[in-house]
Amino acid sequence: MNKKVRTVTLTSLLFAIALVLNFVESSFVIIPQFPGIKMGLSNVAVMFALFFIDKKTALEVGVLKSLFVLLTRGVMASVLSLVGGISSILVMIIITSIFKNVSLSVVSVFSALTHNLGQFLVVSFVYSPTSLLPYLPVLVISGLIFGVLNAILLRAVEGPFFKLWGKER
Repeated sequence: MNKKVRTVTLTSLLFAIALVLNFVESSFVIIPQFPGIKMGLSNVAVMFALFFIDKKTALEVGVLKSLFVLLTRGVMASVLSLVGGISSILVMIIITSIFKNVSLSVVSVFSALTHNLGQFLVVSFVYSPTSLLPYLPVLVISGLIFGVLNAILLRAVEGPFFKLWGKER
C-alpha cells in the first residue's frame, strides 16, 4: 500500500476511533456535581495522529471530531469542541516543536489543561465569568488527572496499534 493511501486509511481509522470514544464518553457523567467534566478519551486519537503521523492529520481529526459534535449535540457543544480541540492541538504542536524529547505525559497534560481553558473562555463569553471562577480549579485538577491518564492510555495502545498496522515506530 502506498504512503498516501496508508495515511488516508490511518486518518480515517483514527477519526472513527475518536468518534466512538467521543460518543461513549458523552453518554455518562463522571462527577454529577460537575457537569461537563469529560475524560477526553477521543483526544487520544488526536495525540496519536500528532505523535505518529503529522500535525496536519492531528488537526484534521480534531476538526472532523468537532463537526461530528455539531451534528450530534448542536452548535454550542461543537464550538466548545472546536475551540478546546484546536487550542489543545496548537499547544501540543508548539510544545513538541520547541522541546524535541518532551514526554508524552507532559504534552498530554498541557493539552488537557489548554482544552479546558479554551472551553472555559468560550463559556465565559456566554455566562458571567465571575460566576464560573469557582469551576476553574475543578477544570485544572481534571485536566491534570485526565491528561496523565490519556498519556498512559496512548502508551498502552501504541504498540498493539502498530502491530495491527504492520509498522514499527
